[in-house]
Order: sequence, then C-alpha cells, then structure tokens
Amino acid sequence: MGAGKTAVGGALARRLGRDFVDLDERLEACFGMTIREIFVKRGEAAFRHAERAELAATTRSGGLVVATGGGAFSSAENRRLIDASGGLSVFLDVPWEVMLRRLDGKTADRPKWIDASDARRLYEDRLSSYRTASIHLELTGDESADAVAARIEQTTSERACVS
Repeated sequence: MGAGKTAVGGALARRLGRDFVDLDERLEACFGMTIREIFVKRGEAAFRHAERAELAATTRSGGLVVATGGGAFSSAENRRLIDASGGLSVFLDVPWEVMLRRLDGKTADRPKWIDASDARRLYEDRLSSYRTASIHLELTGDESADAVAARIEQTTSERACVS
C-alpha cells in the first residue's frame, strides 16, 4: 500500500515501450466495483481467486509491466506464476512513514485497512514475501516514478548482461 506500484509501473512501461496493467484496476473492471466492495460483497476468497486468474492471464500475454495489489505477491502460487513466466518481480521498499503519509485520506478504498497499526502489522506480515522479489529497491520515497523506473530499467539491463 502506498509504495508507488501503479505510478512506477506506468513509468516503466513507457520507458520500455510495453503495455501496462494494474491488476487491481483490471479486477475492479471485471467485477464492476471497487476492491473494497469486492471484499465486502464477494469475499476475499473470491477476490484472490480472480486475482490469480488475472495474473495468470497477464503472464501468458508476455511483455507486460504489471502492478499487483499489495496482497498478490504474498501468495506463493502467484510468485511461482511470475517466476515461471520469466518475469521479474520488483519490491519497492519505501519507508513505512512515507507509505502512511501517501495513504492519508485514501484508506477508505483499502479493503484490509482498519487502522494504521493494523495496516503496519499486515505490511510486516507480508515483508518476508516481498523480500523474495527478483529486484529489491530501497527507496526514500522522495524519488519520482520515472527515476525509480530508470533504476529498474538499469538493474534489468545489468542482469541481462550478467545472465
């Protein structure tokens, strides 16, 4: 939450000349409701099932830049889908205080948001999964989306030379 996945993903897709998919936006379009409404009306299990199906569809398309929701990468099955597709995962490691500031006034749309301390526990529970990403970028939160996208592009170029 609040790490900048959508902004950075869009900037990276533009830099690479690729299509960008925000998985949460795609799911909202499929269900015709917000993520929070999906959780309330259909349940988290239905959301996670649809999320996995949409992620699988994006991995089959190839060449896409995909921003997943905060919980998607917590699933070992989703991580395997990404790895098996040859895709690289990126953990945008932004300090908690920055994420909290970015979320100010936007928490009503977050289905798992109860309060800041509960959200912090959720984030900490997910950290071990996030840290398994192919690329781990430690950020201050002051970087522009394009600057972060440039770092990702540079890192992936370096990896291609080494591989």
